[in-house]
Amino acid sequence: MFESIKSKYFNYMKYEKGLTPNTLDAYKRDMHQFKKYLFENNIDDIKAVTKTNIITYLMHLQKSGKAISTISRNLASIRCFYQYLLANNMIDNDPTFNLNSPKPQRKLPNILTRDEVDLFLSQPVPIDYVGARDKAMLELLYATGIKVSEIIALNLDELDFESKCLYLNRTSSDERIIPIGRVALKYLKKYTDDHRHKVINRRNDPALFLNYNGERLTRQGFWKIVKQYNMKANIDKNITPQVLRHSFAAHLLENGADIKTIQEILGHSDISTTQIYALITDDRKLRDVYDQSHPRA
Repeated sequence: MFESIKSKYFNYMKYEKGLTPNTLDAYKRDMHQFKKYLFENNIDDIKAVTKTNIITYLMHLQKSGKAISTISRNLASIRCFYQYLLANNMIDNDPTFNLNSPKPQRKLPNILTRDEVDLFLSQPVPIDYVGARDKAMLELLYATGIKVSEIIALNLDELDFESKCLYLNRTSSDERIIPIGRVALKYLKKYTDDHRHKVINRRNDPALFLNYNGERLTRQGFWKIVKQYNMKANIDKNITPQVLRHSFAAHLLENGADIKTIQEILGHSDISTTQIYALITDDRKLRDVYDQSHPRA
């Protein structure tokens, strides 16, 4: 019976719903696997399937290591099939009704420990132009959590040593004021006073960070710098500008900063984006408590 229904159903999906050949093939594979699962579990009538059967099947896919996206697509395929049966009066109830697709687990961002940050930031030696520039840039990145696009777009007049702040987007309504710590300020001062003038091409060039040709540093150039010091520090983690941004936020939170303040500093429009750092710090605190408390930790 299933074969005859299946044939009509896929003709309907092909000619009336207008599915592409690739999409149709995916639906066919999904339904074939579902039918096989039912057969292996002694369910031989596709129209007698219950919601519990479908939930059990989705759990089976999950235990088999299928990705959330694959499980969601399988449910979509099964739902389409039962909606077809219901619309054609072949069943009285749709077993997929009110069944929600599994939500993908939010991946926690990678962060560095404080010791790893110290080791990484100790790599640039500020004795020449490159060392002074790189030290200032990386200290500023960790001190403020700004993005690569923001750090390479920085102009000299957005850095205020008196107020100890960065003024991003100073000429627009989206201005963000970000405090800078004393360590970053120290190396920024050294770079701007003693080294920046050595490579500048134009007297009034506004760019804060310049390459050896006296031009504004590019995104690609900045990434290469981070990668170079990652290798030099021999830290067994893939350090990127985003990892330093995540580390900045997580370490602030660990030291008592509130989520709202971190949201404003990072420029997140939605606080739920910032709240991911609370999951990291909660997990680390749980680990610390366990290590300190368990006799065999």
